[in-house]
This record gives sequence, structure tokens and C-alpha cells, in this order.
Amino acid sequence: MTATVNRSVFRAFALLKAFKSSDEWVTAAELGRRAGIAEASAYRFIQTLVEIGAVVRGPHARIRPGMVLVSLSQHVVVGEVLKEAAHAILSDLASRLDVTMNLACLQAGMVTYVAKVGTPASIPTYPIPNGQFEPYYSALGKVLLASLSPEELDAILSDGELVPLTPFTIVDRNALRATIEDVRRFGFAIDNRESRNDICCVAVPVYDSGGNIMAAMSAADYAQRMNYPRQSDIRSALLEAAIALTQRVFPGRLPKRAAAF
Repeated sequence: MTATVNRSVFRAFALLKAFKSSDEWVTAAELGRRAGIAEASAYRFIQTLVEIGAVVRGPHARIRPGMVLVSLSQHVVVGEVLKEAAHAILSDLASRLDVTMNLACLQAGMVTYVAKVGTPASIPTYPIPNGQFEPYYSALGKVLLASLSPEELDAILSDGELVPLTPFTIVDRNALRATIEDVRRFGFAIDNRESRNDICCVAVPVYDSGGNIMAAMSAADYAQRMNYPRQSDIRSALLEAAIALTQRVFPGRLPKRAAAF
């Protein structure tokens, strides 16, 4: 028996996802326009959302997200959601490309591993899920740093010494900023023996449905195998996989590319 899809639930969530920020005040008409819902219908849905506390009404008939959404979000562990959604995607790429796949987020200025999948023949990497490391020397870290505002980036790069892990690690802050700007421009990052002498990594951003970077995905291989054609093939596969992950986490939503990339 096929389950009946309740379109009202879709419309209610479309309205909630139409807010641009958690502190934005907006009219019912504007929210309905963003969600593609007629004003009269949007108004009826919003009345219900107000009653359950999902949105709150303020001055001049404007509304904003309510505390019910905050309460619900506290029960969502982002890393675990991403890990579960990404497992099959990472496993497929690891097997097809014979690489070690990694997924990570930025937390408190540190790259935090979410998941890692390899093959018996792929290069072993040391960080484990939930492990953390500085972002400046890895492809994952560069992608995540490229998602930050200039102020946020300066705060991280100026916090402590940039220690070289290999002769190829970029520790000059101006050179690192230029590299991160290239990551923004081209949409991917490379770690060419910067974290380890024997490793080369390619990383790409993973977007949420609004075009914000929520994670970075990378493939690691032995540096001597990572010639330009292989890097190009891996990069293309990663970009497709990142879109697939976004669509799995946000069903029915095609990710919008962030303005920074």
C-alpha cells in the first residue's frame, strides 16, 4: 500500500525554510512569496505555525522563527546526520577510485572529522571520526576556511603559530590567504604533501540547501599516484558526490552554490 503524501506538511516546511536567518522578521506575504505559496494559503499555515510556537508574531504583522525550532534543533547532531547520510556515498567513491574518503565540519575553528572510509589498498590516514586538527594544512581545512567571512578567517589564522608539518606546509599567512582565495575562486582545494610527505588530497565543499557550506569532502591518495589527470577525475567525482550528499540530507532541494565559491 502506497503511503499518502501530505502536501500541507511540505508547504509548512517550505515556509519555515524560507526564512533567511534565525533573527529575520518578515511578513506572511513575503514568506509565502519565497516559498511559492499563495498569500491566503500562507497566512492560514502561518496561523497554525504561530499556535504551535514554530514561528512568533511581532510588530507590524511580521514573523520570525520560534523557540520550538530551537528546541528541536538541539536534538539534531549534525555530524551524526551527515555520517549516516554519507556512508554509502563515501564507500562507493572509495571503492571506485581506490582512495581514502573523508568528511569533516568546522567546529570552533578546528576541522572535526565526521566520517572516513577506505579500502584495503588505499592510503591509511591517522585522524579518526570526531578527531580534530588545525585547518591550515589540509585540503578539508582550506575548503572550510574559504567559507568564512574575512573577520572569522583572520581570527583563526592569527590564533597561534602555524607550524610546518612538512617542507611543503604553507605557514606564511599572506600566502595562505592567497591560497584560500584560490579555493573560493575554483571551488576545490589541494593538499599536496602539506600534511604528510606521502599524501595528496583533493577536497570540495558540501552545501546545505541554502548555499552555505556545511562540510567538506576529500579523497586522499599516495602523492606519487596523484598526477593531474587523476586529480581532475577525482575532483569531478567529488563534486558529484557532494551534490548527492546535499540532496540526501535535504530531499527534493537542489543545492545552491554559495557566493564565495
